Amino acid sequence: MSGFLRAAAFAAGVLGAASALAVDLTVTHFGTGMYGVPFAVAREKGWFKSDAGLDVTGFITSAGGGTTIRNALASEIPYGEVALPAAIAAIQQGVKLTIVHGGVLSVADQVWITRKDDESLRKFGDLKGKKLGYSSPKSVTDIITSVMLQNNGLASSVERKSVGGIGSGLTALREGGVDMTYVTEPVWSKEKGNFRVAWWSTDIAPRVTQTVGIVRTDYLQKNPDVIKGIIAARRKGVEFIKSNPAEAAPIMGREYKIPPEQAKTAIESVLGAKGVYWSRGEFDYEGMEFMLKGLQMVKAIPEGPFDWKTVIDESYLPADLRSKK
Repeated sequence: MSGFLRAAAFAAGVLGAASALAVDLTVTHFGTGMYGVPFAVAREKGWFKSDAGLDVTGFITSAGGGTTIRNALASEIPYGEVALPAAIAAIQQGVKLTIVHGGVLSVADQVWITRKDDESLRKFGDLKGKKLGYSSPKSVTDIITSVMLQNNGLASSVERKSVGGIGSGLTALREGGVDMTYVTEPVWSKEKGNFRVAWWSTDIAPRVTQTVGIVRTDYLQKNPDVIKGIIAARRKGVEFIKSNPAEAAPIMGREYKIPPEQAKTAIESVLGAKGVYWSRGEFDYEGMEFMLKGLQMVKAIPEGPFDWKTVIDESYLPADLRSKK
């Protein structure tokens, strides 16, 4: 390559880097849940810059729910990967948003545990007469436990207790306030030596869509290529994790501020579970219907039909990820 061409190439690279818009992206439970790992990888690999023209400087996160929706829609790029229940609730309240990609398609990150010295809980029926801890009313753990108890005829013979976050749930378990509680990755990879796993949420429901990508509709209509670029970068992150979990682990560790060994175990845990955990962007309508029915079961949203076609737009997905039906 001539000196002129090298200089031109260097100048083009500088201009491209300078033109990338510095932004934060919204991802629910980033740094504490597994949902954000593809974003961490895509950021480190520079794919948001190359595919979307965005210099992602960090991630806006929250404890989930409506707060994450509000954070996303008020951001400079009004996009976020958010909990599907929060998206449904916002849509029913008249918020103008569009669902553009699938996120996490299973509850493989969610484990139900008991004390190591308690051998009495081995199967669902063993919960009869016991105390079961879950996070909070109308949550995913509320849905999962409600379905499990109903399917096994235990709804009237198990005392359920709202324990709040994972830390308070573990305290309740240690002190005997509950006989079983939940924990999620990557915390489980840290705590697994201290407790005994009884079952995984995927044993109860293998296909549950937890998160989706949403965009404020007016922004989406004016900036389609930005959203397509975010979807493409996130997809590369998912594919990299699946192909190179050992290389993805230290990236997750740096972003989440946890040891790389813990990150590696957490990634292997969700990849090795039943079904698909991280969607490349495609939707699982069966998993979304499970979540919808579960939300209605725990009275988080009104009963009745929900027309996915009016709020989902698959045209921003690559052609190979769009539904065939």
